[in-house]
Amino acid sequence: MNVDTIADFLAEQRDEAPEELQPLVLEFETLWERKLWHQLTNQLIEFFNHPGSAKQRLQFYKVFILKFADKINQLKLVDLALKAATQCKDNAERLSFMEAVARKVDTPDSQDALVFATIAVARVRLDLEDLPAARKDLDRAERILDSFDSVETIVHAAFYGANADYYQASLDFASYYRNALLYLACIDIKSLSPAEQRNRAYDLAIAALVSSSIYNFGELLLHPILKALSQREEDRWLSELLFAFNRGDLAAYDVLSGHIGSNQLLAAHGRQLREKIYLAALTEAVVRRPPHDRAMTFDTIAAETKVRNDEIEHLVMKALSLGLLRGTIDQVDGVAHINWVQPKVLDMKQIESMRQRLLEWDSSVNQLGNWIEGVGQDVWAA
Repeated sequence: MNVDTIADFLAEQRDEAPEELQPLVLEFETLWERKLWHQLTNQLIEFFNHPGSAKQRLQFYKVFILKFADKINQLKLVDLALKAATQCKDNAERLSFMEAVARKVDTPDSQDALVFATIAVARVRLDLEDLPAARKDLDRAERILDSFDSVETIVHAAFYGANADYYQASLDFASYYRNALLYLACIDIKSLSPAEQRNRAYDLAIAALVSSSIYNFGELLLHPILKALSQREEDRWLSELLFAFNRGDLAAYDVLSGHIGSNQLLAAHGRQLREKIYLAALTEAVVRRPPHDRAMTFDTIAAETKVRNDEIEHLVMKALSLGLLRGTIDQVDGVAHINWVQPKVLDMKQIESMRQRLLEWDSSVNQLGNWIEGVGQDVWAA
């Protein structure tokens, strides 16, 4: 495009812009001439955020913004570049464009912007299914992030979001789960569309269930993102399944297990899911018992978990090795002595059970006090 002056370019772009955006473009020239870079940057962000500016963003960036790119906040420069990159014709062009942006902000004073741009490059590589190159970019970004005392939340959100997408593509469910929750901690979930909230909640739930190292879903169960699964009837079962696992409810699992085949990942991990619900039932059986009564025979555990007697020892050993329980096993007598159970989020039914135990404890303390008073008689001073 041949443009002799910035004024000519802006006049041409003003004519092409939607009517509601033309006053903004008109103001660009005034701010440009007065060298009010901060105000100009904010006006450009407002312009780029408007859907009607989509077709003009790339030209604005290449012809206008690059003229004063070194004079504005570099993090905002990358933000403008990201919005402009949406108009590249394909991922190959987008990759080349964002690599150029990353090189431009690679200065000692703008390392936060470099991280932001590098993460954007990694995202494009993920779209191109170049996972090794994306991992290399994300590792570089992480090394720089770790050197900062503080950084804008938008950068952390971008990093955790891209990292989560990488681990999801790599089928590393535990790492996806952790990074996706960190991403949600960096943003206002109201900024996500209902569809995005539903997809994120769905993916988190699946990752939690199929991961071989996640046995406590408390952080997800307490997160408002999970409410997105209750908006549609066809998703509600997944939320209910998570809560069934949390309370070790074998009956609810059997009812809901008919839905497992609707998801390829859950269906492929069916055996693992069954083992998880047995472990959840075991820990729940321990939680329901008072601390002084946690020596459980194998027969008792079999009745509580519906696991065959010859598999009980393996089940308890698995729970001990995973850190879900602490204790010892008496193989001769067939008894598991449990002295600790991993804390977890309680639903209302579990809280009511705890309330009953507290009431029983209060009653036993009163009885003991009355007994001591009766036996001690005159020994005790009023």
